[in-house]
Amino acid sequence: MSNADLKVKVWRGGQEGEFVEYLVPRNPNQTVLDVVTYIQRKLDSTLSYRFACRVGMCGSCAMTVNGVARWTCRTHVSQIVEGDALEIAPLNNLPVIKDLATDMREFFNKWKGAVGFFKGNQTRHDDFAKVEPDSKERQLANAGIECIGCGVCYASCEVVEARPNYLGPAALNRAWTLANDIRDTQQIERMRAVAGDAGCHACHTQGSCTDRCPKAIEPTASIAGLKKLIAKSAVRGSKWGKL
Repeated sequence: MSNADLKVKVWRGGQEGEFVEYLVPRNPNQTVLDVVTYIQRKLDSTLSYRFACRVGMCGSCAMTVNGVARWTCRTHVSQIVEGDALEIAPLNNLPVIKDLATDMREFFNKWKGAVGFFKGNQTRHDDFAKVEPDSKERQLANAGIECIGCGVCYASCEVVEARPNYLGPAALNRAWTLANDIRDTQQIERMRAVAGDAGCHACHTQGSCTDRCPKAIEPTASIAGLKKLIAKSAVRGSKWGKL
């Protein structure tokens, strides 16, 4: 081992597995994804992981790095490593398929469970719906609409860890953006879905989702918004009526 080497522990196996150590040359401006790619191409071609864009657009390279969920393509080794030790594992709170690749189906199923999909009432023959850029509805929806579904917030959420049925910050953030979309026609169904035991009231507002989001989205604020809408509906009825 030279002074320029990194001692990299990488999770190998499925849900049951172990960390295996590799020595990787250290380079200037090296990202964690560069490290994983070096291992797969130079040291062990059986290593499984995901990546696509390499520029922070797709989120598919998210992993747990030194205990924290991160985009590995945007995480530079020099920013997080003190000394020569680096640990890379799959995302928490998700089943491990193999090595650093997790099964994302439950994550996206919870988006569906939160009615996190748009449904309108216009056809291609109608004029485009208009939402004024400076309207309250547009501003509230825009706050969380940049989510790309990388799973970092979900993997960082203590409530998901303790309560696997919890819908999670990404699904609830998506529900919040659609709750503020005046074109959507599923508002009552959505509010009922997120008001359940697995919904927004299960959030303990610990803020890990907001702290870790690579896009600087605030799912904690979105969840708080849902709580207010539900409380308003329960007390005096919302713009959609009582739930």
